Amino acid sequence: MDPHYLADARHIWATYLPRRGQADTVQGELLRAVEKLRDEAQRNGNGNWDEHYGRLLAYLRERLTAPGLFDTATSAMLVADLDRVADYQHPPTEDAPFDRIACRVVDWYRAHPEPVPHEQDPHLRR
Repeated sequence: MDPHYLADARHIWATYLPRRGQADTVQGELLRAVEKLRDEAQRNGNGNWDEHYGRLLAYLRERLTAPGLFDTATSAMLVADLDRVADYQHPPTEDAPFDRIACRVVDWYRAHPEPVPHEQDPHLRR
């Protein structure tokens, strides 16, 4: 991950993610979603992919692809990375798409430095 983003990503992880389950903040839940998707792709080859992972991906799309959030080039790269991750039958095993998505999470965090409450999704079991 880009070193300009790493410290903030670690801060989000340490501050906003619980040991288990969904985060209470959008900041934490966004990063949790990226890392859950990364883990499933890289550790399991998406062998356990189900609607849970689809919901995590949808959450990232909903929060990170709002118009005006990023410039055109950044938005296009983000959508391409999310589409790459969504191709669960051909999981990305390299870090690059996940790292770029995580950088956009950090950008979102920097634009929203105060905790934003996350309404927990009762359909997410993990």
